[in-house]
Amino acid sequence: MAVVLDRRRLLGMGALALAGLAPALARAQTKIALARTDALIVVDVQRCFTKGGSLAVPDGDAIVPLINDIAKKFANVVLTQDWHTPGHVSFASSHPGKKPFDVIDLPYGKQVLWPDHCVQGTDGAGLHPDLAIPHAQLVIRKGYNKDVDSYSAFLEADSKTTTGLGGYLKARAINRVFVCGLATDFCVAWTAQDARKEGMEALVIEDASRGIDAQGSLAAAWTKMMSVGVKRIKSGDLA
Repeated sequence: MAVVLDRRRLLGMGALALAGLAPALARAQTKIALARTDALIVVDVQRCFTKGGSLAVPDGDAIVPLINDIAKKFANVVLTQDWHTPGHVSFASSHPGKKPFDVIDLPYGKQVLWPDHCVQGTDGAGLHPDLAIPHAQLVIRKGYNKDVDSYSAFLEADSKTTTGLGGYLKARAINRVFVCGLATDFCVAWTAQDARKEGMEALVIEDASRGIDAQGSLAAAWTKMMSVGVKRIKSGDLA
């Protein structure tokens, strides 16, 4: 039954009455029902980005069990992996005199420099050992072009070279994607924003993601995402 509030009555209610009404309002909120035209994109849940990794995201391991549970709700799941060459242009070690988290100019724009991470074929590039999503249909490897970084699962950092994910999802009639993983303020954010550019609805599952938050990057990423229509949800919002 819908809860209808008359403004004059509401003004007359005491704080205690309002507190008692809050649970009813919370229960009345609609859960997000999933369909076969939805896909879950699990971004870069890899050894390098979790505890003990060369670019570990704070509390990154904590999201793995939650992602495993969330994935069971989806008929369509895509995994992504950072997959860099040795000496990749995004590595601080490739630029004498530079250190991790410095920012440099490259032909395609500003580039944050990172510790060496997710080098092709190394243990660090592997998916987290506790990630268990056997029904995932596709693994997208990104960042394998030595001269261009790639945060997004859809486009490399030059904003023109595609990974093929957009075409794959459209061919399967996917029109809404839910994004989670590592890190919220980089690869998750860029993936969600590029999903919007592909004409898809995009929702980021906040508690199934973790951020690096370098110099305010997490808040800035949320502002950018929401400005292009990305929705911010919790795992509990899923039906």
